[in-house]
Amino acid sequence: MPDKHLSRQFDADLTLLSTRLLEMGGLVESQIVHAIEALNTFDPHLIERVLEAERRLNVMEMELDEEITNVIARRQPAARDLRLLMAASKCVTNLERAGDEARKIVKRTGRIATASSAPNINITEIKVSGEMALNVLRRALDAFARMDTAAADQIIRDDEAIDNEFRAFVRKLVTYMMENPRGISTGLDYLFIAKAIERIGDHATNIAEAVVYVVRGTDIRHEHRKQREREALHS
Repeated sequence: MPDKHLSRQFDADLTLLSTRLLEMGGLVESQIVHAIEALNTFDPHLIERVLEAERRLNVMEMELDEEITNVIARRQPAARDLRLLMAASKCVTNLERAGDEARKIVKRTGRIATASSAPNINITEIKVSGEMALNVLRRALDAFARMDTAAADQIIRDDEAIDNEFRAFVRKLVTYMMENPRGISTGLDYLFIAKAIERIGDHATNIAEAVVYVVRGTDIRHEHRKQREREALHS
């Protein structure tokens, strides 16, 4: 990830941070995989695995935050090195929040599993958006590891597809709940699950934006959202 520096120890520090960050990303990926599988199977063991991973994730977040702070204090980096460390800190935060969303998914899944009667709701859009969110997170982590701005740009553009699946499911869910009032409680659980998946996609997009920030020195966090709003106004 980092360029070579005169200080070998600085290189070692950055390499270690990169390794730990990607390890954290791998843990979040496994959380999402298990959360989506639990949504399909209602397996209580998978639910517990996600919750246990979330506890480990919180510890990793605190450890990585401390490591980043220590590197900044010791090395007093400037320019791209400072941007890299700031971006790494933001990525840690986004990974922890993505893990929180996986926890929300299995919590709601557990509620649905214990409901007295499970309504017949087609959740195809949730499953599709779940796979899309997992894919975009993997790509975002790979883009961060390689500082690949072309891949990051594509991820940012692809985020709209997950949002579209979410909106399609919400429309279908609202219709279902209007026609089946007894299924409103479970319908709301599925709505929160769909929203959690959408937020995972948002956190992956934030990581991609961090890549652009490191390489180009440009903060684009709100640019593509404003572009969408302009396009919507003229469509």
